[in-house]
Order: sequence, then structure tokens, then C-alpha cells
Amino acid sequence: MRTAAVLPVKSFSRAKQRLDEAIAGGDRQELAEAMVTDVLAALAAVPEVDEVLVVTAEPRAAQAAEQAGATVVADPEECGQSAAAARGIDAALERGAERALLVPGDCPALAPGEVSRLLERAPRDPSVVIVPDRHGSGTNALLLSPPALVGPSFGAGSFARHAARAAAAGATVKVRELPSLGLDVDTPADLAALREALGTRPEGAARTRAVLDKLAATATW
Repeated sequence: MRTAAVLPVKSFSRAKQRLDEAIAGGDRQELAEAMVTDVLAALAAVPEVDEVLVVTAEPRAAQAAEQAGATVVADPEECGQSAAAARGIDAALERGAERALLVPGDCPALAPGEVSRLLERAPRDPSVVIVPDRHGSGTNALLLSPPALVGPSFGAGSFARHAARAAAAGATVKVRELPSLGLDVDTPADLAALREALGTRPEGAARTRAVLDKLAATATW
């Protein structure tokens, strides 16, 4: 089953603004770039992913995507994660994808093995697989088979919305918890949790580790 991973990436100058009090603007942009680069590296190591589509208006994200062998989908309007994900789904369909895995760019601890197992075990009938965030109310990844089965609706309370949309579409709904995908970064507490988790895992997220180590000397998180 041809699978496309869709990675919406906000312009780095607009990314992670809730970290303003903990990280200066330039460092925040550096962190955002590092996380996206690490997510791309992780997805490239998943054999079940046939293509990665990066939806962005950020030149550095586009460059990182091209260097990783991913396809860049322009997002000139930048209307948010859901709209960018929908744009990526359209591109995936045009390129022959039979299912789409929507992944955030701020989960640098992403483990390729976990993604492989998610894709291997996913239902083959019309289905939606939801990977919740570590709080259980948001959505950190969404596997749609076929890609346009339901419209993505990220943000606060998205787990319940995606489940409801999938049920309304008559799809099989599965919930899968992937520890490495639960480590997204929105707040200083998320940063601390990510750094702690990476400290127990020797592999992956090289760029993010380097940035976090540099920031640790003056950290307020």
C-alpha cells in the first residue's frame, strides 16, 4: 500500500511562540529547524513510507526537505496546521498515495521502528488511526486510509474531533500510543520532558540534542 508521510511545517519565525519566555527568538528558530531535520531523518529510515511531503513556506525547511529526499509542497498562505495537512493530502493523492500519515515537525524523538509497526499493523479497510499526544486530548499523528477519508482538524481537543469524524465516515477507528510521538514541543515543560527522554535514548535526534545541550546552560525550563 503506497504510503505518503505529510509533514506540515510553519515558518520558523512563527514557530513555538509559547516558548518565548524560555527561549530567545533566534534560538527558538534554530530549535524548530533542528526538530524538523530530525523528523525528516527518522521518516527516511521507515521503509514502509514511500514518500515524504513537506508542506511549508519556510525556505530552510524546504532546503532540509530537499536534502532529505522529500518533496516540497508550497504553503504560501500559511493558514495553520490543518490547512497545511489538507494541502499535503491533496498532493499525496495526486502522486498516487493510498494512505497518508500526518506527522508533526516537532517530535524529534520519533522512532522509525515505532512508525514501521504502526504502518504494518494498520487496518487495510477504510480506517483512521489516531496517535494521541501525551496529554490524551490532542493528536500527534493521524494515519488516513484512504488519504481523503476525513479532513484533518488539529488543535485543542483534536483527538475527540478526529474520532468523531472517522466514526461519521463509517471508518474503522484505532488508537495507537507511540511514546516517541508523544514528545511534541509546545511549552517549556514539553522541552524539559523531551530533553529528559533523549537523555535515556542514545540514538536519533542528533540536531535537536545539540541545540538543547547548547541552550541548557541558560535554560529556565
